Amino acid sequence: MKKLLLSLLCLFPLFIFSQNVKEFINFNSGWQFCNQEDFAISQAVEPSNNDFSFSGWKNVTLPHTAKVEQLVIKEPWIGVSWYKKDFEADKEWKNKKVFIEFEAVMQKADVWLNGKFLLTHYGGYLPFTIDISKDILFDKTNRIVVKSDNTDNAEIPPGKPIDKLDFCYYSGIYRNVSIIVNNPLHITDAVAANKPASGGVRIWFPKVSAQSATIAVSTNIKNKSETQKKFSLTYQLFNSSGKLIETISSKEQILEANKDADVLQDIEVTNPKLWHPNHPDLYTLEVSINNNNNNNNKEITDIVETKLGIRKFELLKDRFLINDEPLLLVGTNRHQEYPYIGNALSDNAQYRDAVKIKEAGFNIVRLSHYPQSPAFMNACDELGILTIAAIPGWQFVGDENFMERSFQDARDLIRRDRNHASVAMWELSLNESPMPDDFMKQMVTIAGEESPESKLISCGWINKYYDVWIPARQHAKFPDYWKNYKGKTPLFTGEYGDWEYFAQDAGLNQAGYAGLKSDERTSRQLRGDGEQRLLQQATNFEEAHNDNLRNPHLGDANWLMFDYNRGYSPDIESSGIMDIFRLPKFAYYFYRSQNKHGKSTGKYDNSPTVKIASYWNEKSDFRNLKVFSNCDEVALYLNNKLIERKTYKKDNISDQLLYPPFVFNLQKYEPGELKAVGYIEDKAVTKDIVCTAGKPSFIKLTYDRSGKSLKADGSDVVFVYATVCDSSGNPVSGSGIPIQFIIKGEGKLIGQNPIKSEAGIASILLKAGQIPQTLFIEAQAKDFRCAKLSVKTVN
Repeated sequence: MKKLLLSLLCLFPLFIFSQNVKEFINFNSGWQFCNQEDFAISQAVEPSNNDFSFSGWKNVTLPHTAKVEQLVIKEPWIGVSWYKKDFEADKEWKNKKVFIEFEAVMQKADVWLNGKFLLTHYGGYLPFTIDISKDILFDKTNRIVVKSDNTDNAEIPPGKPIDKLDFCYYSGIYRNVSIIVNNPLHITDAVAANKPASGGVRIWFPKVSAQSATIAVSTNIKNKSETQKKFSLTYQLFNSSGKLIETISSKEQILEANKDADVLQDIEVTNPKLWHPNHPDLYTLEVSINNNNNNNNKEITDIVETKLGIRKFELLKDRFLINDEPLLLVGTNRHQEYPYIGNALSDNAQYRDAVKIKEAGFNIVRLSHYPQSPAFMNACDELGILTIAAIPGWQFVGDENFMERSFQDARDLIRRDRNHASVAMWELSLNESPMPDDFMKQMVTIAGEESPESKLISCGWINKYYDVWIPARQHAKFPDYWKNYKGKTPLFTGEYGDWEYFAQDAGLNQAGYAGLKSDERTSRQLRGDGEQRLLQQATNFEEAHNDNLRNPHLGDANWLMFDYNRGYSPDIESSGIMDIFRLPKFAYYFYRSQNKHGKSTGKYDNSPTVKIASYWNEKSDFRNLKVFSNCDEVALYLNNKLIERKTYKKDNISDQLLYPPFVFNLQKYEPGELKAVGYIEDKAVTKDIVCTAGKPSFIKLTYDRSGKSLKADGSDVVFVYATVCDSSGNPVSGSGIPIQFIIKGEGKLIGQNPIKSEAGIASILLKAGQIPQTLFIEAQAKDFRCAKLSVKTVN
């Protein structure tokens, strides 16, 4: 916004600025919290009573989970939670419009302000905004009270009882809350306006080419004053470097009191930088309202900033086109949870997840099975990750109320995310649910109503009405699966690699698969389940992805990126290619090796990959040692002796891959150092070293930054890892040593503590305080010297 203010002052010296044009106030701190179950049986919260005593409530910062869960959730917590915040209203807010925005509350929310009931919101994944202008007090302290209820409710999508659900709802005010202070003449909120193809700033692209592009902008203006207003709009477009490249002013408009209007404007861009997963160039559009009622001076009453990527998505038979070029979609699925804190991730934690998905080599992520955080969507725009945005739903269809709320979810999802460059498809479908025809037809109608000028690509798991069909691989049968698909609707395999190996016989084409026990052949392998089982998981994904590449399809998405907890099963669903602590399994490196190498960008690592898929001990399969790499050749050394330098060789489960694994036969096992060197155009570009581990000797502490430092906002969290090493610094993968974490400074450790190391690493969550400082972490274990780590928190 500062860019716009400066440029307007230079270009239009007669502009004056309404004091505090618009304020976005972070409202995450200073809350108090208590679960209903913590009260005495006879006591009830009285939100309408401003004299009610909140003594004994905990001080919390949002995002917040109402219940810190166990690492492995046996029975997910459900119940009623209460949140309260006292705040003073700035006198400058008088005669302004004041709104409070909740990004999400799980899953039924009741809100009171100063004892007055304001609203009940149904649904735990999408935002809602309340106009509190008339209810704020300026002569005394204001009190807002929120009741959060995540108990089973068949009328609120997803609707399925938690004990039968394949993920967890979790709880609380688990995303950000903001106060928005604006002028009576303002640009509306896209979701709160609740109007088809309207509300806020809506952007689409009638023309896109490398030579020129047209940005179409529809802006919804509301006049909440009691008098007619004359106004015009100013549009300023900045490139990714912050350079102003276009300024346009609209004609003067007249808007009657308490009315709204949509203003349309086209912006032409010459030689645009087009958005693409390989080069996610973003522009910034700033739209300002000029109130022309002030003696011919133009008073700026509102400014809205929107990040946009100029791009075009199309379907052509079995190809997905972006900017007229075909792109094979190689993807994954993501649940948004962390261990212990559930869905209450900070914005930075959302970004770190996106970095991991990008570094794994995926160009699309299916947001299963609900709308995910705005911060995650922003990260995907910035990093170049396409998304499949989904409404809440899994194996359940409810009554008429349920369906109407599902329709509203679809509208709110589109309105919230329609300007995101990353959204390639809209999953307006209840996953694996027997949706009636009329329900699906209405969902497709909603997509058209919300974007009449620019077609949204809809998708669903039933092959009717939607633009793209997204079944799971297991919805077809071994051995052909979808290879013989001849339907007219383009196919995208929405899930693969898990269920067909867990409950079916998908791996019978693998040598030796038939002789494996059920827990050995599945893709559900914890990171601590050992080398052979982790290799089997990687092989399953390799085989399934390779088989999918024989399909007439747009692409596929594996199940899944990160391990997660489920409502209906008291264990961790472990088919993730990273574990619940975001530590990689061998399968992660398989996918990373399928991505064409490039250079590290400063935001993520896309450098060439070589990874030895072995701990190199006496249990390792030395006759079939796998190395995952996207290099031309790999040379393998054992104790500095060259074993072989070779190119990859394709077989029946890798013949469609860009980069099949390199497989080496070492004839015999010999302890020591394995080194793999990757060559591109005969030049050594990367290497990996794995050593036979000795006895545990010391602990090394690290933490996961993934592009974002730990922010001192009271909610940001990072993973801290304690790696058990031998005397030479080699990780000892087989150790299960209890490790105690200790913190010094304004921060908090969250999680099981002490915790045993898994595959040589013990993990815990570190939560920042609200004062920038250096936190000191220690890890202690019996017979080991204390390991130390300093983590600097930043503003």
